[in-house]
Amino acid sequence: MKLPKVVKKKCAKCSKMTEHKAGLVKAKGRSATHPLSRGSTKRIEGRGDRKGAGNKGKYSKPAIAKFKRTGAKTSKVSFIKFTCTVCKKAHQKTMARAKKVEFE
Repeated sequence: MKLPKVVKKKCAKCSKMTEHKAGLVKAKGRSATHPLSRGSTKRIEGRGDRKGAGNKGKYSKPAIAKFKRTGAKTSKVSFIKFTCTVCKKAHQKTMARAKKVEFE
């Protein structure tokens, strides 16, 4: 997907049409966004549930690379960050699924 580097759109803070610089938002993994969620790696290791092999439920199963990932998605949803050139206020928008996003 090819997108322009500069887009003219209405700024929510300025309340007028201004030029916005567009860029990609770096996606964070589940452990980065919720480090203390109930099933996070950090808490599981603290409970001692992730050690050893055999009869440990999902922790004793082989790595995902070992078995076929049927129905896995081939692309990710990309988030575009728009920064106002006047007030420097930034806001982001969810875009469609794409394997590659380019700004020109």
